[in-house]
Amino acid sequence: MEDEVVRKSLLVKQEVSSNIVDNGNGNGHVGDGANNNGGATVRPSDSSATAILVISTIVAACGAFTGGSVAVYSSLAENGIIADMGLTVAEYSLFGSIMTIGAIIGALISGKMTDVIGRRYTFLILDIFYIMGWLSIIFAKGAWLLDFGRLLLGVGFGITCYVGPVYLAEITPKNLRGGFMSITQSMTSYGSSLTYLIGSIISWRTLAIIGSIPCILMFLGLFLIPESPRWLAKIGKQREFEAALQCLRGVDADTSQEASDIKDYTDNLQQNSDDKIQNLFQRKYVHLLIVGVGLMLVQVLGGLYGFLFYMSEIFNSAGISSTVGYMVLAVILIPSIFLGASLIDKLGGRTILMVSAMGNCLGCFLTGLAYLLQDHNWWKGVSPILALVGVLVYMGSYSFGMVGIPWIIVSEIFPINVKGSAGTLCNLVNWFASCLVSYTFNFLFEWSSAGTFFIYSSICSLGVLFIAKLVPETKGRTLEEIQSSLTDILQ
Repeated sequence: MEDEVVRKSLLVKQEVSSNIVDNGNGNGHVGDGANNNGGATVRPSDSSATAILVISTIVAACGAFTGGSVAVYSSLAENGIIADMGLTVAEYSLFGSIMTIGAIIGALISGKMTDVIGRRYTFLILDIFYIMGWLSIIFAKGAWLLDFGRLLLGVGFGITCYVGPVYLAEITPKNLRGGFMSITQSMTSYGSSLTYLIGSIISWRTLAIIGSIPCILMFLGLFLIPESPRWLAKIGKQREFEAALQCLRGVDADTSQEASDIKDYTDNLQQNSDDKIQNLFQRKYVHLLIVGVGLMLVQVLGGLYGFLFYMSEIFNSAGISSTVGYMVLAVILIPSIFLGASLIDKLGGRTILMVSAMGNCLGCFLTGLAYLLQDHNWWKGVSPILALVGVLVYMGSYSFGMVGIPWIIVSEIFPINVKGSAGTLCNLVNWFASCLVSYTFNFLFEWSSAGTFFIYSSICSLGVLFIAKLVPETKGRTLEEIQSSLTDILQ
């Protein structure tokens, strides 16, 4: 009932604050307030990109970029670390996989931490985890310090996956939100791409040193950015909330309508419910939970961490030079990332996500087909090329949309009163699924290399259907409009 009241309140506000401005030829458009110049009226919520907004986005991007480097580091450092440290395959497998354990720990604490201490201080804590993790690896003399560093990096990555999208969703105006969030989340792929590009030609310690550079930039940037206005409104800091919103929108921007909408919506939610895990399972949140958890599974179960963690093995077993494969992959990822980020505000996140999932399905199918040809000694000269194309299609499609849009949608659809619990749950599901894929990949690959990728392709095809049927489009709406409309579905 309370969600219906909020929804109607928002609709009334929109009707009162908007009018139809005629452009002289019979066609009108929606505007806000009077237009003294006879031209197009600028909506207060349709803001330009201020310097503080850009810096805040860069800070979040540094966290995502580091996460991408962390994810692929073990694949590139394998030969060097084993040779220098004398590790066994089992010891190195622990080093590679312990990151997912750290990420699960990070996922467990991410939601509550972000709600209790705020988004900005959560960034500081995850950055400390990143810096300590890289330093542990850089100065490691034995396996235990390597594993400890990798664990810390995983904790930082697990927290990053939640707080980055949430912070950006809460600070960006609706007309810029899709592009800014997509570019930032795509930094995970940029981090992976750059690490692939340079990791095959430098030592593992030098690669770790380079990986720590974005963490230092992030630390410096945290002194310049404001806290999330929506979080400040939630905890009742009215003056700080208004100041942070004004800072993000610019000193000359009219933030009164946006501030009023945020405050009214947040106050109503705070009066009616608390952020407890049991509140997530109310009937009004069922659709949101299905979408959030489903997107986390779609993102990972299609073989992501099989490709990321075992890329060298895939290339080598298919008869491809891993060095050449990494370099070609790095070149392909960059335009794919840029294309997805540039189109999201035009086509919408849901459309981009569907195209990305279809590409993942095709990439897995082509990789499986390459191994099938290899197993039967058919077209021996074609199968390595087909495998490389399959990997490139999968990773390019993943970078096009799947890398960030699921996290963007999860950060948008849950109201702030349950966002912490919902974020923790979705983050946990994502990392448990990641752990499952990374653990089972080698067993599946030994059973049937072709069958492994055909299974992943089938899962990706189910993901396409899930997105088409259940995932909403959030383009061009404020967070309050998105959340009130979705919780109203089951009223």
